[in-house]
Amino acid sequence: MSSTTLTDWAYPLAESLLSEPLPRRWAHSQGVAERARTIASILGPDADLMEAAAVLHDIGYSPDLAKTGFHPLDGARYLRDVAHADERLVRLVAHHSCAWMEAEARGMRDELENEFPREQPHLADALCYCDMNTTPDGTPTNPVDRVNEIAGRYGPDSLIGKFIRRAEPEILACTARVVDRLSAAKRQPM
Repeated sequence: MSSTTLTDWAYPLAESLLSEPLPRRWAHSQGVAERARTIASILGPDADLMEAAAVLHDIGYSPDLAKTGFHPLDGARYLRDVAHADERLVRLVAHHSCAWMEAEARGMRDELENEFPREQPHLADALCYCDMNTTPDGTPTNPVDRVNEIAGRYGPDSLIGKFIRRAEPEILACTARVVDRLSAAKRQPM
């Protein structure tokens, strides 16, 4: 059996798809993976899965992959159909950061949910936490500033601007649940 981890496989794939055409998106993805490493203690055996999902979550923006214009779906389809990735990894990418709400705004929710069942809620929360605590340049931030940055970048009346404001309460709830889990883990006796 090989000692290669999902993360070992994921980094070069994400880099090959994002680093040249979208260097800022690549920096963001690396930052999201860095956030995943900071919460590994609450993920147990899924820590490697989370870091791999974190570095791959935005590959659907790659010009080579963008087919529908909805990056979670484009990325997940590539991971499933071309890269033959782990099914749980594919589902996390498909549903990252409240993607179902954006899919609904695009009229694609049934397509997303029929094709890709959701992953365990605590893992979806963790990936949302990592994404929403990372700036477009890959540095740490907080979810309130991140949502404001996204709304400002796309414009409040754009599909993304409206989606991110609609998703904001759930994004904040996801990140709060992760912080609660981190806090509970720190309170555990050694």
